[in-house]
Amino acid sequence: MHFQTKAIHAGRERGIDGPLNGPSYPLYLTSTFHQDSHTEAGEFLYTRSGNPTRDNLEKQVAALEESKYALAMASGMAAVTVSLSLLEPGDKVLFHEDIYGGTWSLLEDFLATQKIGFQIVRDLNEFDFADLDPAVKAVFIETPSNPLNQVTDIEAVATKAKEHNLLVIVDNTFMTSYLQKPLQLGADIVVYSATKYYGGHSDVISGLITVNDDDLYDKLKLYRKVQGSPLSPFDAFLTNRGIKTMPIRMDAQEKNTAQIFEYFRDSDAFDAVYYTGDPARPDYTIQTKQASGFGGLISVVLNENYDLNVFTSSLRVFALAVSLGGVESLMSVSATMTHETYTQEQHDSIGIKPNLIRIAIGIEHIDDLIGDIEQALEKAKK
Repeated sequence: MHFQTKAIHAGRERGIDGPLNGPSYPLYLTSTFHQDSHTEAGEFLYTRSGNPTRDNLEKQVAALEESKYALAMASGMAAVTVSLSLLEPGDKVLFHEDIYGGTWSLLEDFLATQKIGFQIVRDLNEFDFADLDPAVKAVFIETPSNPLNQVTDIEAVATKAKEHNLLVIVDNTFMTSYLQKPLQLGADIVVYSATKYYGGHSDVISGLITVNDDDLYDKLKLYRKVQGSPLSPFDAFLTNRGIKTMPIRMDAQEKNTAQIFEYFRDSDAFDAVYYTGDPARPDYTIQTKQASGFGGLISVVLNENYDLNVFTSSLRVFALAVSLGGVESLMSVSATMTHETYTQEQHDSIGIKPNLIRIAIGIEHIDDLIGDIEQALEKAKK
């Protein structure tokens, strides 16, 4: 069955509602479930532990991921936090420096209090695992990275990591299972902010974890339960609804993004353009090897001949907002909106300049998107 068909039908068992049997899975807004006996629990006991609506979403996601299991989480950060809860005090996690600001805050501000550390490298593709800190027990890969769209070779890094018995965790938010399947490339755990492309309408906060290993699943499910971070039934319902249109949304976003990249590349208003679909990039070959597309994100460095504040405030179709993956197009200034917790030294090292703009392309008409950028640039030119 093709991805587009599974996105609509996976997880939905006909006849489960009896004579009603609607095309959308029911929303079970209940905290607890009646039991036939005090000695025998039913399939569902308490919604924090399990809920039919959330269970349906997890079956749908597992089918799309081609994974054995999926866990629906209260947010993308909940998915990352529960996954890193597998580490013990004294352990460290290996990751590259260009990473989502929320993940960095988790590592620096919270996990450090749990005596869990980290080893930062500039480029996982070039990292010599002979230099691995012996305390490292996991490698965390975000590819493409946020905000510079750097691509990590999942299979190559996972192979090296396995030689050192490392747990391999991949944040696949930007690609989704529609474009990239990290579990098939050697990952042990894949995490998502399903708020983004999976949900797709900027109306729900949700996260996902997918795994194949039975023991990992049992631990992650237990940690989700005791940490109280499962996805609510209503948000599971919204995420399920969003997934049904994910393929056609992402097709439209990719098409728009490719055309906007050509506009940026030919414009003298931008000093740099970061896009995984740029054939001139050194990691372009990696992207085409492990993914079936390039996604809907571009980051650009606005030329100093243009006023950043005037440009962003003059946009009419694009919204100045964090997040990505929805049907609408967004722009955010990375240094002050998504990576503001980084030090100036980190900004300089990674390449997060004050005028770096991350752009999430939506499904609006391409003429309106380019026209909006052009009119904002005209007003912003010094």
